[in-house]
Amino acid sequence: MKVVTQLALVTLCTLGILACATQQPDAAPVVELPPESAPVASEPVASEPLEPQRVEAAPVEATPVAAAPIEAARGEETPAGEGAVEVGQGAVRTPKLLQRVGGDLEIAIAVVEGVYRCDRARIEAPLPVGYPEPTPPGAIDIKDYPSVRRAEWIESDAGGGAMGGGFFPLFNHIKKREIAMTSPVEMDYANLYSDFLNDEPADEGETKMSFLYRTQSLGPVGEDGKIVVRDTAPVTVLSIGVKGGLDVALELDKLRTWIKGQEAWEVAGDPRIFIYNGPFTDPNWRWSEVQVPLRKRSLGGTGAPAERP
Repeated sequence: MKVVTQLALVTLCTLGILACATQQPDAAPVVELPPESAPVASEPVASEPLEPQRVEAAPVEATPVAAAPIEAARGEETPAGEGAVEVGQGAVRTPKLLQRVGGDLEIAIAVVEGVYRCDRARIEAPLPVGYPEPTPPGAIDIKDYPSVRRAEWIESDAGGGAMGGGFFPLFNHIKKREIAMTSPVEMDYANLYSDFLNDEPADEGETKMSFLYRTQSLGPVGEDGKIVVRDTAPVTVLSIGVKGGLDVALELDKLRTWIKGQEAWEVAGDPRIFIYNGPFTDPNWRWSEVQVPLRKRSLGGTGAPAERP
């Protein structure tokens, strides 16, 4: 049985999107929850596995993502400066931070009134400063991510069954610090594979749910009860965009196929998932990404160790 099936990741991701239910278009230091989208403190929203959806590359009025060499962006600081163009209330176009390498090569995103759009899929909340723009559904990108400050809820549980309990502690943490919610909610799955490319599971694993800070100046790092706030290392990933139901095993297989079909890059870490929308978004138009860290393959066939996100 595949590791992803054992984890029941589809259910976990449905829980994870709760954190995006109420988001402001900027980084205002106040968390105000509209009545229609406020989380219910008494019990989490029930989740049901979503059926995989076929990505439809509907026409979008947008400029296609420029497939510039990704090396051009590496090493640059992009706190919404070099390589990034601020648009509207938080959405940022970052063509220099990504390279389209597979999947639907023509599909593109747009920024409309400050939000990311791809057909009827949309992301209203701001991403952390310096983050590359989202990968559209059906496309495969190589993307450079900067360091980000985030609050983590960690479970040493390969089954991931207890992760639903992480949402409200994380929400209360950012509310206490008066930090506005951002997108995405991140789910990381560490040490789950003894051999990722051959889909070989390990005996133990660690699951993390994270809320991302908009900037690294919002509050200190350190422990807040069971929550750990820390700055991640920069990372390069292979990412596939997904619309609607999230079949993680299927999307990871697509990433494996791409990695096996080339020789320039190798796996450098464990898979992670980005959930961009809240539970009130039409399930057919929820936007997410499945990612695997990469590094350039050296001439000797091995690369430098990569720090886990």
